[in-house]
Amino acid sequence: MSDSAETRLTGGCQCGAVRYALHERPSNPHICHCRMCQKAFGSFFAPLTGVPRTAFELTRGALSIFRSSDPVERGFCNRCGTPLTFAYVKSPRIAVSIGSLDDPGAVAPAHQYGTEGRLAYFAALAGLPAETTDEATEDELLGAISSTNHQHPDHDTEDWPPA
Repeated sequence: MSDSAETRLTGGCQCGAVRYALHERPSNPHICHCRMCQKAFGSFFAPLTGVPRTAFELTRGALSIFRSSDPVERGFCNRCGTPLTFAYVKSPRIAVSIGSLDDPGAVAPAHQYGTEGRLAYFAALAGLPAETTDEATEDELLGAISSTNHQHPDHDTEDWPPA
C-alpha cells in the first residue's frame, strides 16, 4: 500500500476503538436512501464512499460485521456502534461512511442511490429553521458535555483513551 500524505485519509468510530486509513482517494461518494441503509445508519440515508480493499487499512481495533443480506457486510464498532463500512462480500471494493472520516468535508456526495426509499420530506430539510449547538443548548449542559467529552478526536492518536 502506498502511504502518500496526498492520498491518505483517516477515520474511525466515535469512541476510538476502531481506526482506519484509506491509501487512495475514494471514489463514488454518494448517499443511499434505501430502507436497509436507513436502518443501518439510524438516519434518513447512508453517506458512503469507497476504495479497493487493498487501499483500506485498519490501523486500530477490529470491525464487527453484520450481514444485512447474504451479499452484504456492514462493519461497525462493537463498543460505540458507529457504522463504518459497507461491502459486497464478493467485491474487491469496500466503502466507508463519509461521516466517520476525520475530515468528512473532504468527500462530498455526488450521487444518490436507493431513491425509492427517499423520505418525502428529505428535500425540505435544508430549509428548516436552524441554530448552532451553542444557540440550542443551555450553557451549563454545553459545559458538562464539553468537559466530559469521551469522543475520539478527528485525527490519529498513539493510544486511546488517553491515560
